[in-house]
Amino acid sequence: MYQVANLITTIKNSAAARRRTATVPYSNMSRNIGQVLVKEGFLTSIKEDTVDKRRVLVVTLKFTKRMPAVRDVKIVSKPSLRVYASSKKVHEVKISARHKVILSTNKGIMEAGAAQKEGIGGEILFTINS
Repeated sequence: MYQVANLITTIKNSAAARRRTATVPYSNMSRNIGQVLVKEGFLTSIKEDTVDKRRVLVVTLKFTKRMPAVRDVKIVSKPSLRVYASSKKVHEVKISARHKVILSTNKGIMEAGAAQKEGIGGEILFTINS
């Protein structure tokens, strides 16, 4: 199963159901994406835990005035079709999307603005809107 889609779909569905927390299977990629979403203000926290001898991530969603911070999420790269952007194209993608664009680069998972400052490109994982 595609771990990025699993994490993002779980977060989106939990936000739509107005749940405060969500539990997803642990992976380094999911943990790094969660840390970026905490840094960008879409999540309150992400913690590792063990349930039935399996490692999981407990994601705490952020709400403002009873509305979830995560409202619209679109997965861009899929296992069947990977989408990449060079350092020059990252700026164009960021402006045209009007969302936060999350990238997987050779320096880790980061938001498009940070990737643009570093002058690097990578795989566009998903876009998220609040």
